[in-house]
Amino acid sequence: MEEQKLYNAVRKEIRLADGRVIEIETGKLAKQADGAVVVKMGDTMLLGTVVAAKDAKPDTDFMPLQVEYKEKYAAAGRYPGGFMKREGKANDSEVLTARLIDRALRPLFPADYHAEVYVTVNLISADKDTQPDALAGLAASAALAVSDIPFGGPISEVRVVRKNGRYAINPGFSEMPECDLDIMVGGTIDNILMVEGEMKEVSEEVMLGAIKFAHEEIKKHCAVEIELMKELGKDVKRTYCHEVNDEELRQTIIRELYDKAYAIATSGTMKHEREDLFNALEAEFAARYTEEELVEKAPLIHKYFHDDVQKKAMRNMILDEGKRLDGRRTDEIRPIWCEVGYLPCAHGSAIFTRGETQALATVTLGTKLDEKVKDEVLVQGTEQFVLHYNFPPFSTGEAKAARGLSRREIGHGHLAWRALKPMVPLGEENPYAVRVVSDILESNGSSSMATVCAGTLALMDAGVKLKKPVSGIAMGLISDSATGKWAVLSDILGDEDHLGDMDFKVTGTRDGITATQMDIKVDGLSYEVLAAALEQARKGRMYILDKLTACIAEPRADYRPFVPRIVQITIPQDLIGAVIGPGGKVIQDIQKTTNTTITITEVDEKGIVDIFGVDKAALDGALQRIKAIVAQPEVGETYRGKVRSIVAFGAFVEIMPGKDALLHISEIDYKRFETMEETGLKEGDEIDVKLIGIDEKTGKLRLSRKALLPKPEGFVERERRPRPERRPRPDRKNE
Repeated sequence: MEEQKLYNAVRKEIRLADGRVIEIETGKLAKQADGAVVVKMGDTMLLGTVVAAKDAKPDTDFMPLQVEYKEKYAAAGRYPGGFMKREGKANDSEVLTARLIDRALRPLFPADYHAEVYVTVNLISADKDTQPDALAGLAASAALAVSDIPFGGPISEVRVVRKNGRYAINPGFSEMPECDLDIMVGGTIDNILMVEGEMKEVSEEVMLGAIKFAHEEIKKHCAVEIELMKELGKDVKRTYCHEVNDEELRQTIIRELYDKAYAIATSGTMKHEREDLFNALEAEFAARYTEEELVEKAPLIHKYFHDDVQKKAMRNMILDEGKRLDGRRTDEIRPIWCEVGYLPCAHGSAIFTRGETQALATVTLGTKLDEKVKDEVLVQGTEQFVLHYNFPPFSTGEAKAARGLSRREIGHGHLAWRALKPMVPLGEENPYAVRVVSDILESNGSSSMATVCAGTLALMDAGVKLKKPVSGIAMGLISDSATGKWAVLSDILGDEDHLGDMDFKVTGTRDGITATQMDIKVDGLSYEVLAAALEQARKGRMYILDKLTACIAEPRADYRPFVPRIVQITIPQDLIGAVIGPGGKVIQDIQKTTNTTITITEVDEKGIVDIFGVDKAALDGALQRIKAIVAQPEVGETYRGKVRSIVAFGAFVEIMPGKDALLHISEIDYKRFETMEETGLKEGDEIDVKLIGIDEKTGKLRLSRKALLPKPEGFVERERRPRPERRPRPDRKNE
């Protein structure tokens, strides 16, 4: 009873179609944050918190939102790896989850709200099968809902999959291998905001159906959050004033500069030239004011010119004339040129250039030991295929240093990795670890989709037996709710991304979609528009695929001469230990003496042995030794054996590594020997022998040397008489 007085918890439930329950609780933990909730499903629990500064920093004209997602190892009863034994910087999967949350939340903050906002979601309890990233968006939104921070939500995010032709929400880890679609969808009660995921060549109709299915679930979550918000009295948010506007100045800028900006937008000039013209127009207007006046007016001039003149001129040009900044039609793709094998020392390389976007991709092939090791809270194992994306400042003409890896680079690289992953052969189909690196050399438009195309070319150039080529395209949308006009744009420019209402990336083969990423910046986007965008994207993908296959039609028949070679064989599970040897002695000796690298993986009750060597002689030597270890003796076969020991009744001969067989004194020669000394055999001798029998009960092997010798003339084999049966001895105790 005493505990009840210390806090006042409020709980709400969301019941899924399969009977599982998501709980939202507030008022118990982290009460000094502006908003804090615990979201629970099964035994998995996430703590979502949000804190906002009371006011904006001076001269801030953007939304300074920071989203962090962190998985605690203690949540799953695990120790962190490494020397420090504590959680370090966010790993890639945590960054990707944080980006999913950010992309759904950011568009919903008021345009004039500029206070710093920090959203933190921590995984504090984790059962083995629940995927926590599907609950993170709900936790973040619910924390905002129970705070007084101005926010246009609530939102929720769900994972939707398709299994055996049926959609399902938030499945467990164990169900994922059977699914052919896996996407995260974020949205409000009215609109979809964000989509990201991967598929196994599904159709546009299947993907659209998944989005609709997800939205129906999201509506339920948002309704519960609204109910919670009203119950706590948090439906009235804090007041703020982060902007000082000058309406007279805004109208003057629109009146004097709009037509001039429209003329620049329709001139069809290149990116940097167009930016220079816009900047000159803005500077010309600002020149009428003194330096003292510009201290106050310069930020407003820039804001009004960008938002009310430049942006609107470019949007209206597209809606009114169907003409784009570079003069293209709405469905037209920029000129493309490709080249493979550009780097002579790389295992595979390609250049893909589309307009002012250029990617240089390389492929490196390695051994099992080169695979990426994953040691996350809930996911452990290795990844045979990795893709890394780099976006240096010079690609956009920026004069600044490249400092570390950005979250954007991690996100773009992950999208390209998802696009190519279903088509890269893995496991027994491909013994190599595969690394693709995409270096963006120019950027004006989707560099992640250029990475997909360049990656496809480089993989085929490397001789990787890609199942099907993959292409990608970035789509945009310009819409006007007042007039009902809208236009879907294929292969968008950077400016069209910034000024548009949607950024929609789609990748796939000729047979279906493999990955997608969508961010919607406008309310009320209909499924009719989304379906039109998907169909236009499909046509664009086909066009780009034609360009890729014209450059290289199929994977090269063989790897480059300097690519280290791998031979893969399968051995019985019970012989893995024999190849490894006590303490690894056998496999280490093979690697040392043949100058090879050998890995053994146990898969489906068999051993997959990969032998990695610099030349054929090294591979053959290691392969011969392993085959000798795992080979099974066959009756009637002849072997070159080594005498290991001499006993009174014969000799034990090693016919295979670790396999000794008895050569009885009677099977050494046609002559009759009374003692082994008479035979002349001694330890260390190498002799040819024939396997003449295997005891069915004991598995012992019997050899013959005389079976390989010519039979003397007149020799008659004496018939062996069976031994007489022994009479049982009487039991003296019973006498």
